[in-house]
Amino acid sequence: MNDRVRSAVEAVWRAESPRLVAGLMRMVRDLDLAEELAQDALVAALERWPRGGVPDNPGAWLMATAKHRAIDRLRRGQLLARKHVELAHELDAAWEEMQSHDEALRDDRVGDDLLRLMFVACHPVLAEDARIALTLRLLGGLTTAEIARAFLVPEPTVAQRIVRAKRKLEGAGVPFELPSRVALPERLDSVLGAIYLIFNEGYAASGGEDLTRPDLCAEALRLAGVLAELMPGHAEVHGLHALLALQASRLAARTDDRGDPVLLPEQDRARWNRELIARGLAALARAGRGAEAAGPYALQAAIAACHARAGRAEDTDWPRIVALYDALSERAGSPVVELNRAMAVAMAHGPQAGLDLADQLREVPALAGYHLLPGVRGELLARLGRHAEAREEFERAAALTRNERERRQLLGRAGESARQASAG
Repeated sequence: MNDRVRSAVEAVWRAESPRLVAGLMRMVRDLDLAEELAQDALVAALERWPRGGVPDNPGAWLMATAKHRAIDRLRRGQLLARKHVELAHELDAAWEEMQSHDEALRDDRVGDDLLRLMFVACHPVLAEDARIALTLRLLGGLTTAEIARAFLVPEPTVAQRIVRAKRKLEGAGVPFELPSRVALPERLDSVLGAIYLIFNEGYAASGGEDLTRPDLCAEALRLAGVLAELMPGHAEVHGLHALLALQASRLAARTDDRGDPVLLPEQDRARWNRELIARGLAALARAGRGAEAAGPYALQAAIAACHARAGRAEDTDWPRIVALYDALSERAGSPVVELNRAMAVAMAHGPQAGLDLADQLREVPALAGYHLLPGVRGELLARLGRHAEAREEFERAAALTRNERERRQLLGRAGESARQASAG
């Protein structure tokens, strides 16, 4: 198989696998089987598409292939949990229903399936970390390695969480359906967290050649919008929707024509998506109408709004951002929040003030392998003229990142610091 076709198949799989698993789950009501059938369809694509080309509607091709494989298995007697004829009939009926609708309605049904699968994966029978890991695997299409980096935990730990979570859902007989509105809140935090992490992987890919994965950002933003319609009275749903829209507005400006990273102060703000900014600010306003104090997503959205409202980088209200980070630290503090807060303090009060805060995080175990900690320290050391130390930090950050674009940028910063040190 040539590289072009393989890349095309891999791109289609990343985009379509969550929808494929969700649709199959509705048909067969068995998560392991749905994943297995989806993988079977991928294998068929790898075999056939190099000869016949990628079909016009690859998602529909994969679904049709998986559906026929499911019926074949039933007819061969490989599924014993239910009456074969009955389930085969239901599969045919479900497929005919999808085929009889127009494209828009099929898209709506797929959206419902994805959201339903997300709430199933976030069932309260599972521990919080297992819920989010399973959701990221099924709906984000993230590998166990990518999920491990998002959690800042070892990869085998994530793999075990996912396997145990699927077994527990199967053992508990969890139905493939949206919970009642009364039961929604007990799963909502996990769902919001999963959507947030899916978006983060798209906004700053933890590995690979590309800095961003816009398909993940678009899917996370879409799911956040669906949730906002489903739960219009929940402030944090609107907070997350606002945050993702405001962050997504910068995607086009985050890379240059070669795909290399462009840091926030250097971005061409004319390339920011004004429609998404307006959408995010409107969602943030809805989040602020509730009686409760602003939650973590609304606070992060408010920070993003400070950037969105600044016409130039130098117009950014950094004292306001620091105050918002202070509130976020009190409400939902974490090592990553504290690192971001350190950078905000540096922008508001000078690099030494920020470095003092960043230095306090050097012994935090969760950040031991996190490339952004030495990256931030390198930036602040460079601003203080401590170029030899900055070079060491940039090189350390480059060794830790799995993203090739970031690695090259950090090595470039290390080289620049080395030249500054020599010149000094």
